[in-house]
Formats: sequence, structure tokens, C-alpha cells
Amino acid sequence: MPNEMSSPDADRRSHTEIATLGGGCFWCLEAVYEQLNGVLSVESGYAGGHVSNPSYYDVCEGTTGHAEVVQITFDPSKVAFRELLEVFFVIHDPTTLNRQGADVGTQYRSVIFYHSPEQREIARQVIAELEGNKVWDDPIVTEVTPFEAFYKAEDYHQGYYRNNPLQGYCRVVIAPKVAKFRKLFVDKLKRQTA
Repeated sequence: MPNEMSSPDADRRSHTEIATLGGGCFWCLEAVYEQLNGVLSVESGYAGGHVSNPSYYDVCEGTTGHAEVVQITFDPSKVAFRELLEVFFVIHDPTTLNRQGADVGTQYRSVIFYHSPEQREIARQVIAELEGNKVWDDPIVTEVTPFEAFYKAEDYHQGYYRNNPLQGYCRVVIAPKVAKFRKLFVDKLKRQTA
């Protein structure tokens, strides 16, 4: 009779975690995290609001309380939550309240929606380390708040940079963030397959 208990190695291979992060426009975050080794999928969407199933238009109005976020499914044996946050704090400005560059409003706030007490603690540790090292002149305003619900954005938002690399916003705003990420985290990129 076969052993019904799975091996620890098999459990590790099948184990995934979820991270939900908001750092301005979700197109920017998605474009970066899709390239990070250990990330299995990235979906753009909305979290942190008080309305069920909001539309992009609703969120842009700023009345639903949602932030534009990415929900990342990752393999913690290949990339740790802490590493996701290290990338997060490099590719956006966590010191500007409710804005990223020209994008202004609560939907563009810097926020970590934690899925476990461990994620909450890691987020707080990373922020404290960055503050202690005086990485920025201004204080970090990133919210660390419990995850409640994620609403997937409309289909045209998914893979936006990948599908529209020549669009103006992609070339001017997203491409430099992707380039910065690729330069600083070259050892953490997914391997290209032929």
C-alpha cells in the first residue's frame, strides 16, 4: 500500500504563498514582478476598499477606498516575502502619501496587505530597517494592513506592459522602473527560455 503521507520535499514544491502590494499604478508593479524568479503569477486588481467588485472607473474616482494592487502568487522556496518587499521598496517611492509621480489619489497609496502575522512582522521589520538606514530623506508612509479582499481588475489591465510596450505611459513610466529592477536584481530574474 502506498504511503499516503507526502514527503517534505513534495510539500515544499507544492507550497505557494500570496502577497498583495500597492505602490502606485498596478501596471508598474505587475511588469516588474512578472520577471522575478519564484513568482508564479501576478494579477492586477483592487484591495482595501469598502465596495464589492469595483470597476477601474469607480476606483479612479477615489470614492471606494481601494488601492491599485498586484496580487502575487509565489514559491517561498525560490523567493521569500522579504525579497518581494526589497523589490517593492526599490520600484516605488514609499514616502509620498497617496501618490506616485503624477498619479495622485488614495488609489495610488503605498500599502502592504499582509496575509499572515509573519508577513506583518516582516513588513514592519523591513520598514524599520529602511528607516534606520535613512534610505530616504522623508519618512516612509507605507500602510501595513490586514488583507481582506482582492478584486481582479478588468482583463485589459492584465499584462498591460507586456501587451503594450510601445504605449506612451509604458515607455516613459514603466520601462525605467523595469530597467532599474533588472539592473539591481539581475541575479533574481527568471531565466529566459528559447
